[in-house]
Amino acid sequence: MQTRFFPGVLVGLIAGVILTFVYAYNAAPSLMIVEDPSQYGFEETIERIEAAAENEGWSIPTKHDLTSTVAEHGYDVVPATVLELCQPDHAGTLLSEEANLIVTSMMPCRVSVYERTDGTVIVSRMNTGLVARVFGGTVAKIMAEATEDSERILASVLQ
Repeated sequence: MQTRFFPGVLVGLIAGVILTFVYAYNAAPSLMIVEDPSQYGFEETIERIEAAAENEGWSIPTKHDLTSTVAEHGYDVVPATVLELCQPDHAGTLLSEEANLIVTSMMPCRVSVYERTDGTVIVSRMNTGLVARVFGGTVAKIMAEATEDSERILASVLQ
């Protein structure tokens, strides 16, 4: 009886591990990236995010007009712009500790605004609250605070 039990448990365990990996692989994109529709048009969404960021003490050091960039290479795509949001106090705290420099590749916080072919304007960003948990310590604390701040900024345009 025990010899039959062990192979069944082993097969069940392996199947469970495989199913877990398949689920995680399929769910990862929706966990890592957050998308919400804006209640405004494309340009107005960008303008309102910029104004809300400034009101919250954030700056936007760079704005990438992806549509124009790829148009220079012959592509005709939907409107898409990436805003880089930076909160100097959060950034300064992270940059002041050498151990935290690993996250500079995710700085500043990026928010994408794009228009789908049906006219819906979408605000997309990394789920930094989830990512923050992986790092722990000062990085997790600052990224959690930055997530709260940036979500408050974005709430001004989301449906």
